[in-house]
Amino acid sequence: MTHQIHAKAVTFDSEGMTLRGNLYLPAAESSGLAAIVVVGTWTSVKEQMADRYAKRLAEKGLAALSFDFRNFGASDGEPRQFESPDLKIQDIHNAVTFLESRPEIDGDKLGILGICASAGYAAANSIADGRVKSLAFVAPWLHNGEIIRAMYGGDEGVAERMARGRAARIKYEATGEIDYVPALSETDPQAAMPMRLDFYLDHDRGGISEWTNRFAVMGWLGWLTFDAVRYGRDMAVPLQIVHSEAAATVDGVKAFYDFVPGKKNITWTEGEQTDFYDQEPQVTRSVDISAEHFDKTLK
Repeated sequence: MTHQIHAKAVTFDSEGMTLRGNLYLPAAESSGLAAIVVVGTWTSVKEQMADRYAKRLAEKGLAALSFDFRNFGASDGEPRQFESPDLKIQDIHNAVTFLESRPEIDGDKLGILGICASAGYAAANSIADGRVKSLAFVAPWLHNGEIIRAMYGGDEGVAERMARGRAARIKYEATGEIDYVPALSETDPQAAMPMRLDFYLDHDRGGISEWTNRFAVMGWLGWLTFDAVRYGRDMAVPLQIVHSEAAATVDGVKAFYDFVPGKKNITWTEGEQTDFYDQEPQVTRSVDISAEHFDKTLK
């Protein structure tokens, strides 16, 4: 069944920062809704993938919140385009608090859908946040130290980025000046993603005006030391993963999944990593599987 939906622009507080997002609600329901926080890739804004998934979940009868993390998009926060796992985990926690406060929503029926890097952030939050009763990951990026070294040129490549991150942090604390590199570039080897990814280059896909192609260099410190895989050991809520052998961090996803002691399922399907952000059939399949999981575990 496809529900008619309506969307509300919303704001909520996260550690003194105003975050802005969209709350999607099935129009026929007015109370007692199960609700999902939807969060997207690193460096992303809600319009790139979180809005899409939140809207589609609402069409399945679930309330769903998409929002911009602090320092990104329409939300407050400085430095801009500063990727911090710790701050994003706080923002997810406060997004759960916001949903819990809404009159349309049953505070005992809360879940998170994490796309790409936010899967790790969602997992980290769920360990300490007993209000979260269910998780779904779509094309999760889950790394640990071994995967980071393989991704970024071994110990030498990681050390070089960490050194640049420390220097940028010291400079920012001393002067307020922020060192930036491109988030994505085919030609700049210092970019956060030094490669070609058509999703971020295509203005009809992820290369939208709301997204700034910029990465605060001090962000390397948190990103390179964040071990998402280890959180699998402490997972206590039902988990559904949708992934592909052709997508990112497959070894990390398998290691995380093997660690999870409780109720879990992983669905292997087809598609490149960015296909899961906005392409068909990947989006529909991921939404269908995730919505079914939330129906079983929250409703």
